[in-house]
Amino acid sequence: MRADLNVPLEDGQVADDTRIRASLPTLRLLLERDAAHVRVCSHLGRPTGPDPAFSIEPVRAALRELLPDERVEVLENTRFDEGETKNDPAFARRLADGCDLFVEDAFGSVHRAHASTVGVAELLPAYAGLLLEQELEHLSRLLGEVERPFVLISGGAKVEDKLGVLRNLGGKADTVLIGGKMAEQLRGASPLDFEVVLPTDVVGAAAFAEDAEAAVFPYDGLPEGWLGLDVGPETRTRFAAEIAGAKTIFWNGPMGVFEWPRFAEGTQAVAEAVAGADAYSVVGGADSIRALNELGLTDRVSWASTGGGASLELLEGKTLPGVAVIPAA
Repeated sequence: MRADLNVPLEDGQVADDTRIRASLPTLRLLLERDAAHVRVCSHLGRPTGPDPAFSIEPVRAALRELLPDERVEVLENTRFDEGETKNDPAFARRLADGCDLFVEDAFGSVHRAHASTVGVAELLPAYAGLLLEQELEHLSRLLGEVERPFVLISGGAKVEDKLGVLRNLGGKADTVLIGGKMAEQLRGASPLDFEVVLPTDVVGAAAFAEDAEAAVFPYDGLPEGWLGLDVGPETRTRFAAEIAGAKTIFWNGPMGVFEWPRFAEGTQAVAEAVAGADAYSVVGGADSIRALNELGLTDRVSWASTGGGASLELLEGKTLPGVAVIPAA
């Protein structure tokens, strides 16, 4: 089984086990169906070869604690082998050796044609896991007819990271709210052919530091050399009102540097508004999911996606190699 166990580590321990827990339903189903042995593989981080800092051992220990079944074996980080990212047939054969079937449940990795996501599926009878099925079902709902008003919220640092989704989904949304650094990038020559709602005020800081001098300014009133690190209170109120009236919501990306409490209020306001809306709500992206988790709001949205790049590429309308390789029947 290919799982997405690519979780954040702090001091050699798993800092957020959301993705590990998301893999449990499929693993439990396989064990309940009398699997003699389940070989689980995943990448962790982006090492270019063996690197103790990216050992899978902390993840293995966390999974073992959640699912103490000796039939489950967690292999070492797939990216320790250079054949992984090259979709090397020899590495795929080693992963598949002795197995009867392959289960793809790593939605967060199916946009990559790697040995563990595509190569193994070409060697064994391949099936979609429960998580993968749910991810495809929930995200695909946004691509069809949706209940309106449809509000899309996008944030983060770079427009180019979200441009495909904005172009594919933004045109069908009734309202597009933009926060984060990417809002400033869209104030000039916007690459979009529809209007977006941008912040009218920002929380500015004298330096990019958690304890920097900070104050609220109109979006065009930042002092020379200051940085906008969050949306301001006026913008939070406007965004929250738009979200409250929505019937369909997609949110991906924070409104500012939410890792620092002084600049987290914009992201918190959006998270609370999305969770409180009477709407079909889908949230994607590691930062947005982290914000929901920290606020205890994850269970109050319709779907919290485990996939970052994969969810964006699906919503861009792209084919996901790790999904395309699984037979339809």
